[in-house]
Amino acid sequence: MTRTPALLRPAVPADLDSLVELHTRARIAYYRAGGLPAAEIDTPDGPARRREGWARSIRSPTRTVRCALRNDTVVGVVAMGPPLVPGNEPVTVGELYQIHVLPGQWGQGIGGQLHAAFVRFLREAALPSGRVEAWERNHRAQAFYARHGWQPDGRRRPGPAGACYVRMRLDPDAS
Repeated sequence: MTRTPALLRPAVPADLDSLVELHTRARIAYYRAGGLPAAEIDTPDGPARRREGWARSIRSPTRTVRCALRNDTVVGVVAMGPPLVPGNEPVTVGELYQIHVLPGQWGQGIGGQLHAAFVRFLREAALPSGRVEAWERNHRAQAFYARHGWQPDGRRRPGPAGACYVRMRLDPDAS
């Protein structure tokens, strides 16, 4: 099967409604697949919080947000920048904040394109490594990251349903 690449471009404020819808649909899919009850997946103020978060990221001079489009429809998004919680490595690590693909578009190469945009971000910023967190019950995300060379770094933080977020590290030029 030949996959038509999605068009990647910087996100703009006019994308906010599409980003919120995409993010909402993706998170419902992965939390539901991880066994989180529907009532715990979202709150009434969730879409408004996601909208403000995406607006803040798009406006930020230190964050980069790229949209993936097919037929003029936003089907994926990646957000990246400096570590949200700096440790002792902020000048050597770039953080992959979020990567989402519309559930109906999974398995079509869009996630790989978005991931490649993150690796380009690391290289252009001369950052030797990246980090990301994945909910431990999101097996699809963890498998995706593992296929792209990410390894757990041993750090975890509490997440929903008694399942932690697992932090992973990528050293793209180590192989």
